[in-house]
Amino acid sequence: MSQGIDLQGSFVELMVNLGIPAGAAKAFWLPLPMTLILIGATVSIFVTVWLERKISAAAQQRIGPEYAGPLGTLQAAADGIKLLFKEDITPAKADPYLFTLGPAIVVVPVFLSFLVVPFGQSLVITDLNIGIFLWISLSSIAPIGLLMSGYASNNKYSLLGGLRAAAQSISYEIPLALAVLAVVMMSNSLSTIDIVNQQSGYGILGWNIWRQPAGFLIFWIAALAECERLPFDLPEAEEELVAGYQTEYTGMKFGLFYVGSYVNLVLSALIVSILYLGGWESPVSVTWLSNMFGVSETAPWLQVITGSIGILMTILKAYLLVFIAILLRWTVPRVRIDQLLDFGWKFLLPVSLVNLLLTAALKLSFPVAFGG
Repeated sequence: MSQGIDLQGSFVELMVNLGIPAGAAKAFWLPLPMTLILIGATVSIFVTVWLERKISAAAQQRIGPEYAGPLGTLQAAADGIKLLFKEDITPAKADPYLFTLGPAIVVVPVFLSFLVVPFGQSLVITDLNIGIFLWISLSSIAPIGLLMSGYASNNKYSLLGGLRAAAQSISYEIPLALAVLAVVMMSNSLSTIDIVNQQSGYGILGWNIWRQPAGFLIFWIAALAECERLPFDLPEAEEELVAGYQTEYTGMKFGLFYVGSYVNLVLSALIVSILYLGGWESPVSVTWLSNMFGVSETAPWLQVITGSIGILMTILKAYLLVFIAILLRWTVPRVRIDQLLDFGWKFLLPVSLVNLLLTAALKLSFPVAFGG
């Protein structure tokens, strides 16, 4: 663990102070993290789907959803209820076990990744020393589920979609990991808390986007490819593969792919904000403001305000990136599969390697500026 206080310790300490034994307090804690993740992720799906529809409508000079709730805000909930009650059909010649297991393998790692996402110095479910490495490891599991779903469907379009998903993930996972490695090298830590702390103290000028502009672009492009967002949605290209690996799925199994896609987009945006945009840090340093007005940083009311602003900053940065991703979907044409793979292997991979080597050289030359 790094020096940041995690939520589990705070919760157990509070329960012990109330007279509850430590063992019972830890037992009470166990279901809370996943409950928080499920609630937060569900809300993020509704918000992102609503934004997707409204932004796409604005880009095409339409109105978008209007009648299901205020400004159509309940349209995503209506779609979720519809999928919940639709008949769940398994094709006669499909492998029933792999067919059912595929969507679960896609969704579960995405939800688990939220365990290491911090919204403040002490607002993280588990502050692991290998937090960012855990996220990379979990993100590499989802393509197995996509390939499994495509193969088990016993459909040529599904199989092609699954193979494309696996090829695309392998192509872009390596540049993404190399971009992360450059940030880790500057932070001297794999902990998400430490990575944000390394960017604190100078406001917007301390964010990694200024020291890693190439890494930021590499990571963002690779993250969009990992999320299968346009112009990288080749595994489910409707004009070519009907719906790719989703072709034979109905009901909530199809809904799980839908959920996984949007939750992964929000998660990727949060990770970008943590790695490159200072996480919960404000554009103007709170330390600088408190010193200017002569206020102690340890004042309880200031800590409450700082924590609230930190959560707001993290969410605002993430949803700014979600907005950009949605706008790209509706303004940029889809690339061909050969162009996508060539771009990953022949351009992003060499550039990410050069960026990593350049970061190592600059860290040795300017250790103060580059986290030495």
